[in-house]
Amino acid sequence: MVADAPRFEPADAARIARDVFGVGASAEPLPSERDQNFLITYDTGQRHVLKIANAGESRDVLEAQQAVMAHVATRTALCPRPVVTRDGATIATTQGEDGREHFVWAVTHLAGRPLGTLAHRPEALLQDFGRAVATLGCALADFDHPAVHREFHWDLAHAHRLLHEYRPLLTDRELGAAIDTIVEHFDRHVGPVLNGLPLRTLHNDLNDYNVLVDGAHTVEPGMRVTGIVDFGDMVHGYAVADLAIAAAYAMLGADDPLAAIAQLVRGHAAVAPLAEVELRALFGLSLMRLAMSACIAAHQRRLRPDNDYLDVSQSAIRRVLPQLARVPFRLAEAICREAAGLEPSPSAARVRSWLAEHSTEFAPVLPFDLRTEPALVLDLSVASPLVRAEPAGNAEPLLTARVTNAMREAGVRVSVGRYDEPRLLYSSTLFGEPGTPLAERRTIHVGLDLFADAGTPVHAPLRGTVHAFADNRAALDYGPVIILRHELEDGTECFTLYGHLSRESLDGLEPGQVIEHGARFASLGSADVNGGWTPHLHLQLFTDLLDLGTDVPGVALASQRTVWRSISPDPNLLVGVPAHRFPPDPPSKDETLAARQRLLGANLSIAYRDPVRVVRGWRQYLFDDTGRRFIDAYNNVPHVGHAHPRVVEAGVRQMALLNTNTRYPSDIVNEYAERLTATLPEPLSVAFLVNSASEANELALRLARAYTGQRDMIVLEAAYHGNTTSLIDLSPYKHAGPGGTGAPDWVHAVPIPDVYRGAYKAPDTAGVQYARHVHERITRLRERGRGIAGFIAETCPSVGGQIIFPRGYLAEVYRYVRAAGGVCIADEVQTGLGRMGTSFWAFEDQDVVPDIVVMGKPLGNGHPIGAVVTAPAIAAAFDNGMEFFSTFGGNTVSCAIGLAVLDVVRDERLQEHARDVGEHLLNGLRPVTERHALVGDVRGSGLFLGVELVRDRATLEPAGAEASYVANRLREMGILLGTDGPFHNVVKIRPPMPFGHDDADVLVGAMDRALTELR
Repeated sequence: MVADAPRFEPADAARIARDVFGVGASAEPLPSERDQNFLITYDTGQRHVLKIANAGESRDVLEAQQAVMAHVATRTALCPRPVVTRDGATIATTQGEDGREHFVWAVTHLAGRPLGTLAHRPEALLQDFGRAVATLGCALADFDHPAVHREFHWDLAHAHRLLHEYRPLLTDRELGAAIDTIVEHFDRHVGPVLNGLPLRTLHNDLNDYNVLVDGAHTVEPGMRVTGIVDFGDMVHGYAVADLAIAAAYAMLGADDPLAAIAQLVRGHAAVAPLAEVELRALFGLSLMRLAMSACIAAHQRRLRPDNDYLDVSQSAIRRVLPQLARVPFRLAEAICREAAGLEPSPSAARVRSWLAEHSTEFAPVLPFDLRTEPALVLDLSVASPLVRAEPAGNAEPLLTARVTNAMREAGVRVSVGRYDEPRLLYSSTLFGEPGTPLAERRTIHVGLDLFADAGTPVHAPLRGTVHAFADNRAALDYGPVIILRHELEDGTECFTLYGHLSRESLDGLEPGQVIEHGARFASLGSADVNGGWTPHLHLQLFTDLLDLGTDVPGVALASQRTVWRSISPDPNLLVGVPAHRFPPDPPSKDETLAARQRLLGANLSIAYRDPVRVVRGWRQYLFDDTGRRFIDAYNNVPHVGHAHPRVVEAGVRQMALLNTNTRYPSDIVNEYAERLTATLPEPLSVAFLVNSASEANELALRLARAYTGQRDMIVLEAAYHGNTTSLIDLSPYKHAGPGGTGAPDWVHAVPIPDVYRGAYKAPDTAGVQYARHVHERITRLRERGRGIAGFIAETCPSVGGQIIFPRGYLAEVYRYVRAAGGVCIADEVQTGLGRMGTSFWAFEDQDVVPDIVVMGKPLGNGHPIGAVVTAPAIAAAFDNGMEFFSTFGGNTVSCAIGLAVLDVVRDERLQEHARDVGEHLLNGLRPVTERHALVGDVRGSGLFLGVELVRDRATLEPAGAEASYVANRLREMGILLGTDGPFHNVVKIRPPMPFGHDDADVLVGAMDRALTELR
């Protein structure tokens, strides 16, 4: 198969190129299996690919390759063209060291990099790949040549014969078992339709190293396929084989192989439709291609152990093929059909239509007819108050008491759990891929739940036969389950599944046993036998059991939601609960985004290229509308964790009692002010309570001016302090950025003390050197006869790039400012309440005491509350006769919540937790710097960290686009973080304080992977 492969050196290839094409050239080897390929660069700068065929190659096959490229070139620019020699021919010969002749020819060089070099293939790129495959297929549809009608070992039509010959060479038992399973399923599912597949000339080797894409890496938007090369494996065969081969290699590099094949099909169908028989065969042919690759590689490795190219895909095949072997072929077919624009399950439309036509004839499933019986439709969705949000290891079953109470209050005997409802009930590893914490879990309920007392009889809504039954005893499984088979008049079959039954329901059952219309055949089980659930019937309708028997899932992936709605139509077609009892469907994500664009200001920013519609939070996690869990490494506002029970309870309790403002004396307001000021050093003892950090910084500005009688302020470059008019003027991040009008004459910016990117880097002296800029600014103001009201800075600038000030910086700055009569304002909105781990307030790490401290976001854990604390003398100067009043500042509900936050920080030792987890996270991130040249700096303290990306460590060229890629890629993986800094090249990590070691490890792994994809 490969014994006659040529062995020419690059110098030989350069000589051959000069001899054949008559131009001086250099040669660079390219990977190949049977032949040798070289990239030839001529003295003119032009490039060709020189191809030296193996000694056994047929001239007819080479002529066929050239003919097909010339043919395709008239229809698309995707493929190279043959190059004419200086003698006017397209094929020449050369002699190897062994004296054997080899055919030599060349093709034009196409720009781009192999798709196989990309560690991540975005959905849009895979769709474009599908379009390219279809475009090539259309161009090949009317091409034929005698040489492509050949016996060839890579022809999928000969897969069985090849696997039979080489399968014994595999030493990997798991891989061999997977291939045996694939062949068995292929014979059953695809074998019967092979003779009906359309035929044509094929490229036959659309592996991802024969496909070129534009751009340097995946950070560039709109990547597309620019070329398809190497027609050396051409055969006449199944037309769908080119797409199957492309899909095989796309699945190898995908997080979700089925999603990858779907994107290819979606792109292909946009250019050329696929026949239903081709969609049935596609997945099986893809797996057979991978199986062939594994077996051929084993054979070739035995013959040529020195050829590393032969192993180019094998590690991925060994890892992925056993996983793919577990995928039901008909599920994959349904996914491909949906991507092609067809009904996923071929019989679904017929089943739905028949059920609708006979809706009045079905017997009640329970002893009462839900078409007329009063029933309560439960909300068990992601945002349901009936279901806890904790992602516990054993996933929360429905709390019986909550359901029972809801039914009692509604006065009903039965309640209904909705079909096609996203739920958080399924957080157990049973509903996801073990060992993959970021993987999508099955959250979409594709049955109908009927809650009633244990022992309630279950009746057959229509005549059927017992197809399968089992006692699935695992926790959170079906428990006793029965599947009935039903046959429609035209022979179409469908199935009904009854889960969470009593064990007695299985007594005496036999496969094929007839269950008559309306017959009682089961009863509801109690929690101790039904998988641990509140007593209820899980009723599910199937158009296809996918050969899974009683292990067929009752919950689906949100990404496969449309497919499962076809495989498992709505069981209410059988039960008949009136439509008016169900709430209206919520808006889709696209509808929500469209409404936002219509109703809200256009410059209201939204996170991520694919926004997350968050509907629930718990501790350090957020959940979207499909129930997908995200690790929140971004939102520092819910300081003690999303929906902390103590904070929620404090707010609810006080709201039910009293919510009023500071015009009325209140012990709870006094208590909060006392507790808050007690966390600060003397003389910071007077508090002003407001409703936001922006309001707090506005007040701080007024306090400084009232005390000093001056107006001018010194700020840091890239600083951001709020969204009011005065604070936009005070914030270079805004007034010096897009849409800004520059600094007013009372605002004076000094360099941010950044020891990584700035002018001063020595840790012992940088603080003093940066502080001199403040002194110089004060001196220039004095020369103009002006003083300063004060200096304001985030103690650790977040928008400025997650900066940690050098030692001694604030001490020197404060000395200069106070000597000039100004006050020193510490903006602790981002860094207070123990986030830094080493201190409760970040200014403590600088060994300074500010004159005014501004606080915001974390104080209320998401409830709008802010505060300013200052010294009595400054507060007295502000008390100049003008009343200060904030309508919502210091309201009793805010103070109750603020007290609860302080209690939780103390009782749960969150400052110590932040230090511990922060050190663990930094220790994980720092080695990333060594592995990835893009990482310039990792910095921070506690749970306030930044990873700065640069394209060149010498020049510190900012890598803003790459940082955006990392943030968006991690969002795809299930981690939320953001970017900031003057160049938007700093990945900022500021999670809620419960963020733990496991979350840190997952984040480090995901970031490492995203950075690897940018190489």
